[in-house]
Amino acid sequence: METITGFVDHIVFQNSENGYTVMILSTEGEEMTCVGMCKGLTQGENISAEGEYIEHPVYGRQFKIQSYETVTPTDRVGMERYLGSGAIRGVGEALAARIVKKFGDDTFRIIEEEPERLAEVKGISERKAQEIAIQMEEKKDLREALVYLQQYGISNTLAVKIYNTYGMEMYSVMRENPYRLAEDVSGVGFRIADEIAGKIGIHTDSDYRIRSGILYTLLQAVGGGHCFLPLVPLLRRASELLGVSEENIRPQVDNLIMDRKLVAKGEAVFASSYYYAELNCANMLRNLNIPMVEAENLPSQDAAIRKRLERMAENLSMELDELQLKVVEESIKNGLFILSGGPGTGKTTTINMIIRFFESEGMDIFLAAPTGRAAKRMTEATGFEAKTIHRLLELNSALSEDDTRKANFERNQENPLEADVVIIDEMSMVDIQLFQALLKAILPGTRLILVGDVDQLPSVGPGQVLRDLMNSRAFSTVTLEKIFRQAGQSDIVVNAHRINRGEQITLDNKSKDFFLLERNDVNVIYKHMIQLIQDMLPRYVGATSFDIQVLTPMRKGSLGCETLNEILQRYLNPADPHKKEHAYGNTVFREGDKVMQIKNNYQIEWEIVGRYNIPIDKGMGVFNGDMGRVKEINDTMSTLLVEFDDGRRVNYPFSALEELELSYAITIHKSQGSEYPAVILPLLGGPRMLFNRNLLYTGITRARNCVTILGSSETVRNMIKNVSENRRYTGLEQRIREICCLPENDTP
Repeated sequence: METITGFVDHIVFQNSENGYTVMILSTEGEEMTCVGMCKGLTQGENISAEGEYIEHPVYGRQFKIQSYETVTPTDRVGMERYLGSGAIRGVGEALAARIVKKFGDDTFRIIEEEPERLAEVKGISERKAQEIAIQMEEKKDLREALVYLQQYGISNTLAVKIYNTYGMEMYSVMRENPYRLAEDVSGVGFRIADEIAGKIGIHTDSDYRIRSGILYTLLQAVGGGHCFLPLVPLLRRASELLGVSEENIRPQVDNLIMDRKLVAKGEAVFASSYYYAELNCANMLRNLNIPMVEAENLPSQDAAIRKRLERMAENLSMELDELQLKVVEESIKNGLFILSGGPGTGKTTTINMIIRFFESEGMDIFLAAPTGRAAKRMTEATGFEAKTIHRLLELNSALSEDDTRKANFERNQENPLEADVVIIDEMSMVDIQLFQALLKAILPGTRLILVGDVDQLPSVGPGQVLRDLMNSRAFSTVTLEKIFRQAGQSDIVVNAHRINRGEQITLDNKSKDFFLLERNDVNVIYKHMIQLIQDMLPRYVGATSFDIQVLTPMRKGSLGCETLNEILQRYLNPADPHKKEHAYGNTVFREGDKVMQIKNNYQIEWEIVGRYNIPIDKGMGVFNGDMGRVKEINDTMSTLLVEFDDGRRVNYPFSALEELELSYAITIHKSQGSEYPAVILPLLGGPRMLFNRNLLYTGITRARNCVTILGSSETVRNMIKNVSENRRYTGLEQRIREICCLPENDTP
């Protein structure tokens, strides 16, 4: 580790969000390019920086800053240079020169201790004098905070977040209860807070530590899709995390309940936000679930609706069976209606008929889906514009700079959607938080139609909304099961339904769209996978190699997506002198790479460009599961440009690349809501909890034209037999039953 000192002559680039900075440092008569996390640093400041010299392949020798502190200029030239650099708003070079000329070596003391005296300088009012003093103080406080937090191994990026959250209260928080950081500051989890607490000397059985550990345990459960944990598993997991007995943990659960941080319903323990999310949803669902046809008029209305639908179907050349006609009728008669069904059962035709009916009534109809891909499919299937739910609700940027944990939507109770009918597709993907936001924006009297396949995998986020809604039996629901003739010609559809029913499938490769290549060696699977993607499948399905998607149950292992992505990148997008690349962690990102966003980022900006790269649309937010291509890597600006499938372009600073991963191969979980021309499933055995019927069914139904299984027929047979799934702890069904006064396992 080396140390250099100098003043910041010029800032080439600075990311306002995380503080990544490229600057020219003037030191001992030389100019040195320096890079590092330096949020709050401004041009003209004197710094002492620790780090190491690196050799950049394009820009040559640089100094990479690990930590730094500002140094107060001691000479008049340094003072004048700092004040006139733009670091202090409203003070230019001329005014800085007059200030230093007036007060000399005493300039900084005067600003800090007697700021009113600045008014003695021509061009400075009393008000401006106070503003200059405040800015100097703020910068001083931030600099001192960064230095203080560095001793605990906290990066400058996190340090800025901590300072912005607490201000000068930060010091008391750090001394008394650093576990507050885990609750209040995005990016500071329990483990970081626990490390800090250990350095400060807080005991392992501290009440603060135990309470924070309980909340962290529930947060980890949320990451697994749960909305609560039963008390016994909660105590066990918290005990394993903290190294403290369950007897010592139990009283703190009660204390957290008294503080309203937790809610207990019987043996179920919720983080309060998730309990109230479910309760709010149940209340809003009840309010939406109102009859749209008066009971006394029902018989005559039924006959009139049926006659009109039959006439419309004939005019539109649509063939609907009895159950499909019932679906449309139920959507007309009920404020809330649920339609479920697997592939090939006529959901799309039925939705189209629903849309055409309400359109003929002159109603405003909004269509939406959880992901960009699903929304695009919905648009193509209906001819009506469909948006992502986030865009429908008008995600805004009214978030604090450092908190992206909660979305903020323009459409809510105060500003609801101006719609008569709202249709949401791929409901199995919608988690409880997004569902709550959606319901807040829908007024009673608006028809809400929810469409999905309950047999698909549940949402990546917490909850199993569609399943809980259907299990509650509180709302009008129809499940389509009949496979239509045209769909029945596809073995993808036929086999998907067989798998769902637990029936074994024929794997004799006589199919036109469903194949199994028996391969029991991992290296052989790699070889054939590359051949299929590069040569065989693109021609067979009329698509490009990048349209072919590898889906796997696992992240780790020789057939997990991490290993597969390394191999597939090597062959599908090999290194090339004409392609720029950037290494981040264990991943090398290369221009042309296929990538996926792996976390919700509500604040990141995107734009869609038209001809001549002129922006035609812009907005906020990129979401877990969004896929795209790396268009450009800019080493000068330290950014990576991704164009997503729906045309949105996002510039990622290098420091934010943790949000991206290669997506030549992705987990089946991540593929929800998407459809690909061809899918390859490498299946050679793995953990029983992953290799189950539900996962196989979901993977197969992602393919539009062709499914190829590379691996073992025995593994496929075992997956069909295996009905074990990771149970999700959710309470929405129970909350609905309580609100609607329904007994357990009874029908309304």
